[in-house]
Amino acid sequence: MIAFVSGPVAALTATLAVVEVGGVGMAVQCTPNTTAGLRVGEPARLATSLVVREDSLTLYGFADDDERQVFELLQTASGVGPRLAQAMLGVHSPDALRLAVETGDEKALTAVPGIGKKGAQKLLLELKGKLGAASAVVGAQRVPVASGPAPWTEQLTAALIGLGYASREAEDAVDAVAPQAEAAIAAGGSAPVPQLLRAALQSLNRTR
Repeated sequence: MIAFVSGPVAALTATLAVVEVGGVGMAVQCTPNTTAGLRVGEPARLATSLVVREDSLTLYGFADDDERQVFELLQTASGVGPRLAQAMLGVHSPDALRLAVETGDEKALTAVPGIGKKGAQKLLLELKGKLGAASAVVGAQRVPVASGPAPWTEQLTAALIGLGYASREAEDAVDAVAPQAEAAIAAGGSAPVPQLLRAALQSLNRTR
């Protein structure tokens, strides 16, 4: 098992980071929240989980060990593969998923692309007691946001498309959270892409 990779980031997209390890570029599939905290040329350390298939070896990367553990536990539920588990972590933090399972929150799970009402009900039953208890503070963002060369709108649009939304849906969601981003920038900071992503996903869920 490859427990983590550490080294400079050689390339970056909304859902993929290439980390140079000993002169070798390791392609790591990540959630948009994780890649938002990375920057090309700067060092990174990602907890990883290697998924082995007959025709492929895929390395999934996470901001910390807790996120990786939840990723692996999610896959103990029937019908949940690595892509869906990663999509769930792209929409919700580990503690938000724990809280959703503890409270039987179907709406939280149906906010994930690919999960319908019946699927959410099944997952709530199968995951009950498996993810552990949520901490007192839910939704805290652990990934620091680094200011990359691309505008926040491009980062957010790419992240939403990477999660399975159509281009038009992604653009509408970006427009919906624009005031929040502009307020953060006006206050002297940068657009908080991970928080904006969560807000955009909430707006998409309300319009379904």
